[in-house]
Amino acid sequence: MPDRIFLVDGTALVYRSHFAFMRAPLATSSGQNVSAVFGIAQTLLTILREEKARFAAVAFDTAAPTFRHERYEAYKAQRPPMPEELVSQLPLVDELIDALGISILRQDGVEADDLIASLAVEATASGYEAVIVSADKDFNQLIRPGIVQYVPARGRESAAWLGPPQVEERWGVSAEQVLDVLALAGDAVDNVPGVRGVGEKTAIALIRRFGSLETLYGSLDSVERRSIREKLAAQRQEAFLSRDLVRLRCDLMPGVSIDSFRVPEIGSRPALYDLLNRLEFRRLIDGLHLRPASSGWEADYRLADDEESLRAALSTRPKGASAISIDTETDSLDARTARAVGISFSWEKGRAYYIPVGHREGKNCDISLVTSLLQPVLADPEIEKVGQNMKFDLHVLSGIGIAVAPPLFDTLLASYLLDPDRRHDLDSLTLELLGHRKIPTKDLIGSGTRQTTMDLLAPEAVRDYAAEDADAALRLRGILAASLRERGQEELLRSVEAPLIPVLVSMERTGVHVDSNRLRSLGSEMEEDQRRQLEEIARLAGVEFNVNSPQQLGQVLFERLKLPRGKKTKTGYSTDSEVLEDLAADHPIARAVLAYRQTAKLRSTYVDALPKLVDPRTGRIHAQFNQAVAATGRLSSSDPNLQNIPVRTAQGRRIRAAFVPQRPGDVLLSADYSQIELRILAHLSRDPGLVEAFMSGQDIHVATAARIFDLPPERVDSTIRARAKTVNFGVLYGMGPVRLSREMGIPLKEARMFIDQYFAKMPGVRSYLEEGLEAARRDGFVSTILGRRRYLPALRSEDARVRAQAERIAANTPIQGSAADLIKAAMIRVDRLLAERRLATRLILQVHDELLFEGPREELESVVALVRRAMETAVEIAVPLRVDVGSGASWDEAHA
Repeated sequence: MPDRIFLVDGTALVYRSHFAFMRAPLATSSGQNVSAVFGIAQTLLTILREEKARFAAVAFDTAAPTFRHERYEAYKAQRPPMPEELVSQLPLVDELIDALGISILRQDGVEADDLIASLAVEATASGYEAVIVSADKDFNQLIRPGIVQYVPARGRESAAWLGPPQVEERWGVSAEQVLDVLALAGDAVDNVPGVRGVGEKTAIALIRRFGSLETLYGSLDSVERRSIREKLAAQRQEAFLSRDLVRLRCDLMPGVSIDSFRVPEIGSRPALYDLLNRLEFRRLIDGLHLRPASSGWEADYRLADDEESLRAALSTRPKGASAISIDTETDSLDARTARAVGISFSWEKGRAYYIPVGHREGKNCDISLVTSLLQPVLADPEIEKVGQNMKFDLHVLSGIGIAVAPPLFDTLLASYLLDPDRRHDLDSLTLELLGHRKIPTKDLIGSGTRQTTMDLLAPEAVRDYAAEDADAALRLRGILAASLRERGQEELLRSVEAPLIPVLVSMERTGVHVDSNRLRSLGSEMEEDQRRQLEEIARLAGVEFNVNSPQQLGQVLFERLKLPRGKKTKTGYSTDSEVLEDLAADHPIARAVLAYRQTAKLRSTYVDALPKLVDPRTGRIHAQFNQAVAATGRLSSSDPNLQNIPVRTAQGRRIRAAFVPQRPGDVLLSADYSQIELRILAHLSRDPGLVEAFMSGQDIHVATAARIFDLPPERVDSTIRARAKTVNFGVLYGMGPVRLSREMGIPLKEARMFIDQYFAKMPGVRSYLEEGLEAARRDGFVSTILGRRRYLPALRSEDARVRAQAERIAANTPIQGSAADLIKAAMIRVDRLLAERRLATRLILQVHDELLFEGPREELESVVALVRRAMETAVEIAVPLRVDVGSGASWDEAHA
């Protein structure tokens, strides 16, 4: 088999890559759009790695006019200019191709297609096979023995190879006849005229019958259809002009040496690592096993496996060192129950120690000795404790009797604050910021079915891996802290995120108690509810069917019942919640299906699942609370997620009623911020109407309705108040008139009037949203009251839907993110006050703007006052904060 040279249509590929990511553009942490760079990188690496290309070139158009423009002034005249976010990527694309060692072709006066065609022909003449990498159908005219076309994969479409048989199957004519088909059919994209009125199917039929353009025009009388015959006759000049425009030049590279396009091995290109690291393409780096040319990573890692070596290690603290990095190794990933296998620590860059405490083979250090020697260090308030994902380590250390005192510096949380959408794992941060590839975990314990655990390895095998974690975290601390200072976010980490870590550890270890018998009884009731709901759906449909099958449901709704059709999917009609909610206002079967789905989801997610998650050792459920997941700064809950139990539905309340105190005589206390997001909107916008309503203690929705409709407050009835409430909260989430119309069940014109009146009467809100969006477009990010940032490169997207979504996020994130900051600050204050007063009451759950406590009834009065005061003074804003507090024998009763 002859050697192959891959000839890539670079111009088409960057456009293709750019538009493939239009809905969700890829961007670096600095906001640089890199969608096109990533797309072309994927294609080129596929060619180099999977197709093992030894020779390659990438061709690009230039801005100069070509010979085609000279022949036909309107050629490509209708094409819009290249989008700015794509223009900004072109130097990076060139840099990438150069880093891969691939040649770049450009020549004024001709297009990339001509350069590719010329090089393909020259390659075959020199005994090579030419592979044209492009989806452009114009290249089909070149396909012949020795020249094939490779169409890269896109989305769900697999890559395709086109030789003469595939081209003939596609067109119904031979590859050499494709040019004449294109001449007749024209090309609207390139503004090639063709013969107007002759489409592709007709053009194929004509060339298949007559063989060529010349033969066709020499036999026009033989064309049966009069209308086609007349069009061909009238547009003969356009047909031959179009063929000249579409024909690719093959004479631009006579005698070129194909060997000059040889591609070096990827591993021999050190610049490639630097570029991919700068572009934050960490997965590509991992897949290529690239390493920096020289990271300057020098390290001395040692075991501390007895009293003498541990004391010596702890005594190596350099003079003036104010921080120690700490990391733990365990036998599982469940932080609360994991058994400690080893502890690593580092006082200074490049030197770290590993203390084995739970290995099943080899020498371990006595755990009581480790606790006694480490505890004074980790309890010292003058020493900063540094780590990665420190909540895990605090759990593990707590399990062996070591309490870690603040201050804390968590590299994961620091990275999250700097850019919530980046990857925050230690390996990625070390590679990105320090240029060093850490020892992969799988190198030690394997993966998949052959994976083992750390405790089954010898301490010597784990030492470098574990010590490197502590060393890396300490090195990262300086870089991340400097970036936080530069962006004004250091205080947010120091005062909110870091102090919250031990609060979450305490919540997770305490857990919540549920009445499993009550849940089992509820499960039986909900099973009966589902049976009745299915009967009702069958009655409304007039036929029994599998409601859980989207295909069957779609057929019933849109074919049998003829309901207005929504979105179409590859497998049929969409029956997602958005489609059903649109139908629900007018069609009872849509409401019935939504109710059935809600029941099924709540039953499977909570009613049936929660009793199985009770830890038999504690009798409680221990969910995890995650700080670095939600881009807004909100805490999330997992294993299980306790934050999605509905609070306003009867079923949700029945589930909450199963959350009860574990001990007789204890009560649950719920403290919930009242209208916190609207209060934050009042603070940020300083709108006089909003501020005055909150300062005077008015019902904010009544006050809003009164302003919008020029009514005295006493004339605002429940219907008008409900509409004002919908608009109030709709503004927070960028709700437009279409959504408002659907939510309220009113005509679109009326919904638009509501919004217009709202902004007319709340000018401060309008100004805040408009000025905030302008600043976000300028700066590339939005900020909360306490300085949390969220970067939004999609604000510059050309896709209107993507841009609109980013604009909604820009409007809501400062409000929702500020609420997240506020509840976190409140949790820290409440936890500290409970500890200072030595109260038995404990914070057990956080759900959005609500905190749930469990404790003795005799503490209730003092705890209510403490919690209310702490929450209402957690952060000072322009309007008063108000907390609704309730207590009872269940979560539902406390929240009522």
